[in-house]
Amino acid sequence: MNFSAFVQWLDATPGSVALRESMLGYPMIETMHVLTLCLFLGMIALVDLRLLGLGFQSIPVSEVAGRLLPIGLAGFVLMAVSGALLFYSGPIRAYGNIFFRIKMALIMLTGINALVFHYTIYKRVASWDRDPIPPLRARLAGLCSLVLWSAVVVCGRMQAYNWFEKAPGA
Repeated sequence: MNFSAFVQWLDATPGSVALRESMLGYPMIETMHVLTLCLFLGMIALVDLRLLGLGFQSIPVSEVAGRLLPIGLAGFVLMAVSGALLFYSGPIRAYGNIFFRIKMALIMLTGINALVFHYTIYKRVASWDRDPIPPLRARLAGLCSLVLWSAVVVCGRMQAYNWFEKAPGA
């Protein structure tokens, strides 16, 4: 079964239809998605700003990360669950939306950026932890994170305005 057939099957499942047609379910999940996105991005942005040397310069990077990343991770998990439910409520529409596809690719890039940062640059944090301005590679990781997550948010917002769909009757 190819992915298009899977999406069509998923769209016709009773849960997908019920969620899509729900008066309260969909808006509540969308609200949860936006609020947990704010929680997650708020924590990540603060860590990234520290990595850029633009905030909390007197606090060690490891302390900023140690306090904020667990909260950010909780926000990410809830954001991912609510995002999956939003996809489930309209998989055909989401899959056919260029902004959704770009958003998914960008999320993969943010994951790669985070993995590279945590398994290379951050392993040597002890040598630069208290520096007001971290080394170039740490700053680049923070900048990439901010840019990529900002692009994810823009694409998520643009999903509601897909200019590439044919208008009814066209």
